[in-house]
Amino acid sequence: MSTIVVFGGTGYAGSAITHEALSRGHQVVAVARDTSKLEPADGLTLAQGDAFDADFVADVTKGADVVVVSLHAVQSDGTELKDKFQHFVDAAATAGARLGIVGGAGSLLVAEDGPRLFDTPDFPDAFKQEAKSHAAILDALRASDTEVDWFYVSPAAAFGGYNPGERRGTYRTSDEVLLTDDEGNSDISGADYAIAIVDEVEQPAHHKARFGVAY
Repeated sequence: MSTIVVFGGTGYAGSAITHEALSRGHQVVAVARDTSKLEPADGLTLAQGDAFDADFVADVTKGADVVVVSLHAVQSDGTELKDKFQHFVDAAATAGARLGIVGGAGSLLVAEDGPRLFDTPDFPDAFKQEAKSHAAILDALRASDTEVDWFYVSPAAAFGGYNPGERRGTYRTSDEVLLTDDEGNSDISGADYAIAIVDEVEQPAHHKARFGVAY
């Protein structure tokens, strides 16, 4: 079994990943500014601290097999994850861990020849900064010469606490194109997105690559 450190372990995606990993017998370190939202569980370690503090990140990831970053790309104070992301890469390198990123759907293509979802007319302006900031993390990883084996997982377009869905135990994956169903909907529940993440932890299939997850 693996030791998985989840930054944002109390958030929508992070908590789902934490619960899925624990259910499969992995050791999980759930990191958050306030860990009181998580109930104690076998295999779970709670680590309260600032994910933007490089020293804290380096310390809490010691001994990790996989580091998962499940954080908003733009924080409430305007700080952007992309400007602090290198210390997650550095910490994963030091630990010899894989690095998983809970990404956004906005940078996925709506068709093989584009455009990206956040460049379509109907994409909400309120979400564009978050989406484009998350895309910048993916671009930086692709352009880097890091030896860290990273994977970036874009969810379906309608993913979040506002559309929690139910656990089906199924999902599909894509490389760069947004997945939709026969009616044009692009959905994935938090539980099934977490299954895809933990499946990637257990059976690595995407190396220094992004993949999308949807029904």
